[in-house]
Amino acid sequence: MIVIPAIDLLGGKAVRLREGKREQVTVYHERPWEVAARFAREGAELIHVVDLDGAFAGGRCHSDIVSRIARDCGVPVQVGGGLREIPAIQAAIDAGARYVVLGTAAVKTPELVRQACATWPGQVVVAVDAKDGRVAVEGWEEISNLDAMDLAVQAAEWGAASILYTDVLRDGTRSGPNVAMTAKMQRLVGSVPVIASGGVSSLEDLTALAQSGVARCVVGRALYDGRFTLPEAVAVARGT
Repeated sequence: MIVIPAIDLLGGKAVRLREGKREQVTVYHERPWEVAARFAREGAELIHVVDLDGAFAGGRCHSDIVSRIARDCGVPVQVGGGLREIPAIQAAIDAGARYVVLGTAAVKTPELVRQACATWPGQVVVAVDAKDGRVAVEGWEEISNLDAMDLAVQAAEWGAASILYTDVLRDGTRSGPNVAMTAKMQRLVGSVPVIASGGVSSLEDLTALAQSGVARCVVGRALYDGRFTLPEAVAVARGT
C-alpha cells in the first residue's frame, strides 16, 4: 500500500478541518511548500493537495501555491479543489499536477469528467466523498441522492486512474478509517485503485487497510499531530 500525505490549503496555509467544516479548522503551517518538501524527504511517493478555498468557492484559489509545491517538492502531486471546468483542469496539469482530483463535477457534470478521463488518460482521480453512503459535493456542504458505490463503479467505467474514497464523518476525527466500505468499493471497481481517506489515526489503521486489499491511503491529521511519522507509516504500508 502507498501512503499519501495530505496538504489542505485554506487562506494560503496548511490546515486540517474536522468533518470538512471550515469552522473546525486547525492551522499547522504558514508555508505549505515547506511541508511538501519535508514529506518528500521523508519518503512520500505522492502528495495529495486540496485547495479548500477552491472547493468552497467552486474555482481555483491557490494556483500559485499549488504550482510551487508541484515544482519544488520533487515527487508527483495530485491536486483537487474547485476543478469543475476543463480549463481549470488544464491549468492544474500545466502547473505541474501529475493527477487532478474531480469530485463535485462527477455528480453535477459527469460528461465533463468523462471527457477529462479521455483527454488526460491515467491522470484523473474521481473523488467519492460520502456521508452515510451518500455523495457529498460543494466542499462537502451539500449531500446528493447519489449512492457512493454507484458513483465509484461509474467512475471506473469512465476510465478514472483511481478513486479517492473519503468517509466525511471520519475525516480529521482520528476515529479510524472506514475499512469495510473502502474494501467493498475496491472489490466493486476491480483493478482501479481505491485511495482510502478519512479517520486514520494509528499505524494499526494502516495495517488494517493494507490487509483488506486497499491500494493507497491518504493521511493527514495523524501526521501533523505526531501520532506517527511518515517514515513509520511508509514502513508499515510496505510490510516492513
